[in-house]
Amino acid sequence: MEEPATREFDLSLSDGASDDDMPLTLPTESSLSGSIRKGCDPFAQTQRSKLQHRRARINQQINKEMRMRAGAENLFRATTNNKVKETVALELSFVNSNLQLLKEELEELNSNMEVYQTDSEAVNVPLIPLGLKETKEMDFTVAIEDFICEHYGEDSSPYDKEIKELMELRQAMRTPSRNQAGLELLMEYYNQLYYLDQRFFPPHRNLGVHFHWYDSLTGVPSSQRALAFEKGSVLFNIGALYTQIGARQDRSATAGIDRAIDAFQRAAGAFNYLKENFSNAPSLDMSGPSLCMLVRLMVAQVQECVFERVTLTTQDTSFTSQLCLAQEAARVSDVYLLVQQTMTQPLMKDYVPFSWVSMVQVKSEHFRALSHYYAAVALCDHVSTPEEVDEEAEKTFLQFYVSTPAGASLSQVLRDPEKRRKLGKAHLRRAVIRHEEALRVHGLCKILRKMDILQDVLSLTHKRSLDKYSELDREDDFDETAEAPEIQSHTQQKPDVTSPNFSTVQVTDIFQRLGPLSVFCARARWGPVRVISLQRGEGGLGLTLRGDSPVLVAGVVPGGCAAEAGLREGDYIVAVDGQDCKWAKHGEVVHMLKSCSDRGVELRVVTLHSHDTQVERRAIMVSHSDKENTRQRLLSGAKGQSSASLLNWNRKKKREGSGITKRLGSTFSLSFGSIRDSEAMY
Repeated sequence: MEEPATREFDLSLSDGASDDDMPLTLPTESSLSGSIRKGCDPFAQTQRSKLQHRRARINQQINKEMRMRAGAENLFRATTNNKVKETVALELSFVNSNLQLLKEELEELNSNMEVYQTDSEAVNVPLIPLGLKETKEMDFTVAIEDFICEHYGEDSSPYDKEIKELMELRQAMRTPSRNQAGLELLMEYYNQLYYLDQRFFPPHRNLGVHFHWYDSLTGVPSSQRALAFEKGSVLFNIGALYTQIGARQDRSATAGIDRAIDAFQRAAGAFNYLKENFSNAPSLDMSGPSLCMLVRLMVAQVQECVFERVTLTTQDTSFTSQLCLAQEAARVSDVYLLVQQTMTQPLMKDYVPFSWVSMVQVKSEHFRALSHYYAAVALCDHVSTPEEVDEEAEKTFLQFYVSTPAGASLSQVLRDPEKRRKLGKAHLRRAVIRHEEALRVHGLCKILRKMDILQDVLSLTHKRSLDKYSELDREDDFDETAEAPEIQSHTQQKPDVTSPNFSTVQVTDIFQRLGPLSVFCARARWGPVRVISLQRGEGGLGLTLRGDSPVLVAGVVPGGCAAEAGLREGDYIVAVDGQDCKWAKHGEVVHMLKSCSDRGVELRVVTLHSHDTQVERRAIMVSHSDKENTRQRLLSGAKGQSSASLLNWNRKKKREGSGITKRLGSTFSLSFGSIRDSEAMY
């Protein structure tokens, strides 16, 4: 369940501070995992950072006003004094008025698309980027220290460096640079959250840490204890950062267009992954309808970039090439129309910024106008005699319309210059009407009116269609211009929703010194650490060891030294004579035991009481010859299971039917018939 924020939010950092997006490289103490990724300088006063500073300030104010409103509403319901009710009602009206003003101011910031666009002088229609979700600075220190002491039975002070590293990583990911380094920073933290969940978030206990995030578009605060909320918010920011990278590309060259296509496809993949794998979102920006809208918006922007690339790479002006351009433009118009319909659904209508809805509608009309313009150019600028009409051109033209128009057949139109001119004129008429509608919608939005480049594009294309129409218009055209048929949309490249590939950023568990994750995790339960003093007898120590990292006591000889000292089958050896050996190999532990002096050896052992069956089997039976590879397999495995670990906001896990946990008092029953090479009696 969503937990309302109870303290005023204090944040003044940007989501990516500089226009050049150079990462902050102030000297810091090197970390255990070797991460050198840093966020942007939060104090850089550039256009993009100023925009995020204002977003953060408005988020704070919205949080404050909402807390005031909640308090006033509670007082209004609780009091029976009419005079107090009147005073509170007046105060509520002021608060609601302030919230409306703040919402409008935030909407204007979300609509500030020009800051994220390229500095190129090429005239391109602006693309729609997303601002990053803001989050409150938080401190894991106390919660993790307490958990290490209580759950792992260790002193937490040796892990101060790891906790500091985790805190620095989270702080850095709040200000990612707008490039590949920024994406890798977010993915590194996202991957690290898998380990954090395994180490410190048990299924049936709360760690007591609250994650505070603000809605990307409304600034409404949300707070949850579930680590899934943190993970989903970071994933949302990965998608949002891709939109900013895509919007900044120089689309005057094919290389820039290809980079923009890739970025928007990856943004669509991140939002789609979030939609499919996370449920019960506490904030509206990560709800199903909102993510569905964002995926469609990204796909539409990919389609727009594909059209720009086709336009740029089409060198010839042949009849067939112009028809292909017309169909590409029609496809862009169709996908933007779908986005517009999604944005006007009941839940989204009052949520999506008005400028976004207007921009999408403008683009739908604009590209529909372009499709009719290119159809007219194909028909009127390539007049051919019947003998010059080739088979390919005729085949393309016969499949050009959604439905066959009435009157003369398309083959006859193609071979009759006058019929072609009249049909081309009809297309131009529809192009002019669509251009005028795009200009009308553009004029209704105050924010779009400020975008000079958009005004220039719409005006230029409108004038071009008008000039072309004037060329075709004749004084003896007394017949009413026919209605141009609808153009069949088609594309050379269908957008691909590219799911995020988290394995591209390799990370090492920050808290790996706690021990192998297969055993030393939050789901496991142990008895207290026991100190066992062994003295070698005539028959040896009287125990059987198995496995690596950590070494397991697979058997104890009845009446032997180990049994008399209190060692039990199923104990894990975590230290020998004070030397930590949770990561030690089988041979290393054996060497420590054999080299003990006459005074004996002191073991520190723990007994695993309950655990997930699959993890137990891995811990007991698998030889961890390459522990680093094992950790990476665990990480990639978690990413591949759509319903595992952190995929639900409320952290619900399917445990039914997963097998029965081995629970045999305080020990495991292991068959000596399955002794491997790594198991031997000592």
